[in-house]
Amino acid sequence: MPLERIVSTALQIVDDEGADALSMRTLAQRLGSGTATLYRHFDNRAALVAHVVDRMFGAVELNGDELRAVGWQQALRTVAHTMFEALARHRNAARLMVEEIPLGPNAMALREHCVAALLDSGFPPRLAAHAFATFSRYVLGFAIQVNGHGGGQLDDAQVSAVFQSVDPALFPATVTVAGSMPVPIEEEFSFGLELLLSGLAQLREDT
Repeated sequence: MPLERIVSTALQIVDDEGADALSMRTLAQRLGSGTATLYRHFDNRAALVAHVVDRMFGAVELNGDELRAVGWQQALRTVAHTMFEALARHRNAARLMVEEIPLGPNAMALREHCVAALLDSGFPPRLAAHAFATFSRYVLGFAIQVNGHGGGQLDDAQVSAVFQSVDPALFPATVTVAGSMPVPIEEEFSFGLELLLSGLAQLREDT
């Protein structure tokens, strides 16, 4: 059985039912095969999960040479938005990335492109490592939240109405900004990303 079909099916299970639903037995049943077939490809569930995570990184199609040519800020900006969109489509599976550092070939290639852009721009190795680690955690955190944003009992319009109805004597600052709340998560992501890039630029200048 092709590895691509196995990993794609595993990702579909996680998308549909959550990460906890993925097991060798469940995957074998979905594929209509035995678990022995799966163990020819993966030593255990952790190895399967690693492939699922790396498949998501494979959806981030970027050209390393082009990224290095546009400068580190635009390179990270492009990677961030592309990663955000790709990971947000698989919010359940993206949660798996919180558990360990992705080390598959697709993840390694993406890391290489970003770190190379930072090093080429004069970031010292230690600062480049910290910058990429913080950057990737930022993107992942937003990607995990995006599909669940606004999924509670109140929609954005209702939340905004709540902010506007609070007692101005108790919460005057909140009332002042109520017309702009809640901030759409995509706007919040872009705003925070620019702050992160600006902070890294300042750190680069200070080193």
